[in-house]
Amino acid sequence: MLKEIHEQPDTLAATLAAYATAEGFREDVVAPIRQWLREAQRDIVIAASGSSRHAGLVAELLIEDRAGIHVDVEYASEYSYRSEHSLKSAAVMVISQSGETVDTLAALRKAIKADHRTLAITNVPTSTMAREASVSMPTFAGRERAVPATKSFTTQLLNLYLLSLLAGEERGVLTKPELEKLLTELSAFAEKVRQQLPLWEKTVRKIASDVAFSKAFLFVGRSVHYPIAREGALKLKESAYINSEGYPSGELKHGPNALVSKETPLVMLATVDRSDSESVERYEKVVQLMQDMRTQGATIIAVGNVGDKAVEQLADFFIPVEEASEALLTICEVIPLQILSYCMAIQNGINVDSPRNLNKAVLAE
Repeated sequence: MLKEIHEQPDTLAATLAAYATAEGFREDVVAPIRQWLREAQRDIVIAASGSSRHAGLVAELLIEDRAGIHVDVEYASEYSYRSEHSLKSAAVMVISQSGETVDTLAALRKAIKADHRTLAITNVPTSTMAREASVSMPTFAGRERAVPATKSFTTQLLNLYLLSLLAGEERGVLTKPELEKLLTELSAFAEKVRQQLPLWEKTVRKIASDVAFSKAFLFVGRSVHYPIAREGALKLKESAYINSEGYPSGELKHGPNALVSKETPLVMLATVDRSDSESVERYEKVVQLMQDMRTQGATIIAVGNVGDKAVEQLADFFIPVEEASEALLTICEVIPLQILSYCMAIQNGINVDSPRNLNKAVLAE
């Protein structure tokens, strides 16, 4: 797992190179994806499970905000039993690391049977889903041996970010200069992750040793950071067998706050894209919540921007990430959370590559 965490700069670079350069998209590669998006002008349904569904929740916000296309994210295991009456006009996307997950494959086949145009994002270009979907948009993470998804998850996020840019371009919402600026940022992103990884690991190892006694965690984030909070909680559950839950930051006081204590650390995603006024507004709400939780006596682990003294001073433990566009901050946030799960598992003597009761691909319902 740790090896695969450290492979992420390379897998992000490889995935980006397959679809785009700093100058633009590789049109010969993305042409089928563009066509699928043209046919998805009204609605997109995303069916996925586990970590892949969390990636889908990020995609929902990116595509809706960037292109104005309505997106609904379903548990793949539930989609298969949904009535078709409400889904007639939708294009359907499935997301799966293996491309063989039984409930996601069943969702894809249901969509195909109902004559939906389908797109599959998998990490195995020769997988069943990749072959059977109308369009395949593989990630290039290479074989992932550890059961907990790390490099496959971040490459899914990257694919979905690229998909949102294509959707924005197709809808005429994203101008050519805006697209060029975003692709230029992307071209340097993998190296930015590479440079930060050593500090993230050093910082998180120390945090993990300091909170080793903890029996439960709460993770919170707003907007695209909420699915990352859920992913952080899932990683901790499956890797370290620690009870953990992810919530939208604004929901904390609607019940979950009863669980907050010194013994139950609160992991707060408090990054901000200061070029985005909506991101700044969300960030200010998170800082206010941090102040309230600090007064309440919570143990706070915060992921925030490098040099953010306000967040650093409110937190018991601070994990710094370099500034980036908000969509890319999701990748920078989740990698330290992956490391936290790894460290907590190792401290508990767990075989993190093969957690109990779990398999790399769920092949039976």
